[in-house]
Order: sequence, then C-alpha cells, then structure tokens
Amino acid sequence: MPMREDCKHYATRTYGSGEIVRMCRLDLAPEAPWKCPENCPRYERRTWDAGWTLGKLADTAPDPVEPAGDSEEIAALLDMAEDVINDIGAEVLAEHRAAEEKQKKGILPKFKKKRGKR
Repeated sequence: MPMREDCKHYATRTYGSGEIVRMCRLDLAPEAPWKCPENCPRYERRTWDAGWTLGKLADTAPDPVEPAGDSEEIAALLDMAEDVINDIGAEVLAEHRAAEEKQKKGILPKFKKKRGKR
C-alpha cells in the first residue's frame, strides 16, 4: 500500500533545497516514504483542510522510488538512521541554544581588523 496522502496523520514538508519529506505523524509507517502499513489501525480519512494554502510544488513532485530489497531490512536501516539523528539531536540543539544565549548577551565573535589603506 503506498503512502495514504488522504490520511489525517500523513504529513509532507518541502525544504528550500527542493527535497520533500513524506511521513506519518504518528511514526506508524516504518517504510515511509514508500508505504503505509496495509491495515493501519490509526488510518483516518482527512475530511477538510481549512486554512491551508497549497504551494506550487504540492502536486508536482514525483513519488519516491521504492528501493529493491527486503522490506524488513529497509525498515531496520531506516530505524538505525533515525537513531543516529536522535542521538546527535540533543547535542546539536544544545550548541544552537548556547550560540543564541551568547548572541542575546551581546557576546559576538571578535573579527580581525583588516589592514590596509583606508
């Protein structure tokens, strides 16, 4: 079963680079962005999209090509990749917050003066 774009829990996000992420908000699709589970217990048909504006890329991106191989191996690989991101996420967030705090306090990096003619 391909990703159910009509599901209430389906989400997509387009980044500035043009990369598109398709996912289940409940993390119930281990083979996302290619497949939803055949009989997903949380599937709910989306009934309305009030207040949303669809961008120009909303319907123009092709669906991702499903990789060849065992679906259990693919799901395990995606889980490992997610674990790596989750492991470093806290560290990256802490670095970002520390930089924001320095900026709020007015501690900016020192820049070397350019030497030369004025």
